[in-house]
Amino acid sequence: ASLTSVDIEFSLLVDVSGSIDANEFNLQKQGYADVFSNAALFNNFISKGKEGKIAVNYIYWSNSTQQQEVVGWTLIDSVQASQDFANAINATSRPFSGGTSPGSAIDFATPLFSSNEFDGERQVIDVSGDGSGSISKTSSARDNALNAGIDAINGIVIGGSSSVKAFY
Repeated sequence: ASLTSVDIEFSLLVDVSGSIDANEFNLQKQGYADVFSNAALFNNFISKGKEGKIAVNYIYWSNSTQQQEVVGWTLIDSVQASQDFANAINATSRPFSGGTSPGSAIDFATPLFSSNEFDGERQVIDVSGDGSGSISKTSSARDNALNAGIDAINGIVIGGSSSVKAFY
């Protein structure tokens, strides 16, 4: 079967470790849901790309053995599809609350790009979190992801910790 061409394959990795309190969890979840429910995202950005569509998934992560794709790869090719993705995010619940291992989250997400039904011009991972993990594990995961064809890995820091900002 042929793959669906999209402008971006976009993986959203959301920290649900023990250091994330209920307010921070809701900030992340509701932030993504609000963005995708807003018609302007599709009308002013997604639809303006070469293909006019993206693919996105949503992953909760915590320690080295706790990662879960809670919303699978979804084609966003209309305002309705974007709003449906937002509703799918809103329907999720926090599956666990362990330690913090952003490197393991990146390792979990990376192979999902090659096993989905999409062919993106770019492949991007966004990792949100309020804590740091093993610098060597995270650096290795970053390097492996880039070597596997991921174009960018963005860090979204929750809170104002200077050490977490430096880590990300």
